Amino acid sequence: MHRHKHKRSHRAAALGAVAAAAVVAVVGAGPAQASAQAVPAHLVPKELPPHPASDWYASDVVQGLPESAPFCVENTLPSAGATHRTFWTEYDTNATQIVVRTGTVDAARKLAAAAEKKIQNCAADWERKFPEGTASWWDYGAVQAEDGAHVYGVHTSYPDSEPGIHLFGVGRDGRTVTIVRWGEMGGYDQAPVDAFRHTTTTAVVKLYQE
Repeated sequence: MHRHKHKRSHRAAALGAVAAAAVVAVVGAGPAQASAQAVPAHLVPKELPPHPASDWYASDVVQGLPESAPFCVENTLPSAGATHRTFWTEYDTNATQIVVRTGTVDAARKLAAAAEKKIQNCAADWERKFPEGTASWWDYGAVQAEDGAHVYGVHTSYPDSEPGIHLFGVGRDGRTVTIVRWGEMGGYDQAPVDAFRHTTTTAVVKLYQE
């Protein structure tokens, strides 16, 4: 069911492998800004993959990007046009959704492509930065939702530390782009890929375009 496009093992280190944020990179965003009157719909806790031992909890929808540096696409994300919501459980499992409204449909296409490229390069980037650990990534394939979406997984491991697994969903509806990140300690076999694909579909369908 899942398509393996590319998987590589890398030497990398991950201090705080699970503390990461879902992200989108604005490429040619133009003047569009999120406002109290025009905020795309975000996910709610019940739309995330169910946790076996905890409810999900959520922050309010907040203007701009999360305070924590976004995992896999650090130092690339302006906050203009962005809103985000963070999610957490009573355990280590957590998630973040970021939505960015760009100025044009073409800018949104470039934004989504840039975000996907950063995720695809994430493990290799970690190899160069943290040579004592290991990392890999997996392409789980496309998701049918509005103008398209894609799901990826990134796994990190560092000696004497718990490994971390992250799922990323990147999707677009018109000039609006979203990325959803889910993460916890563990490996690929623990990742709720099917449920997360459904979460990604829901996140994109809830977006809107003018």
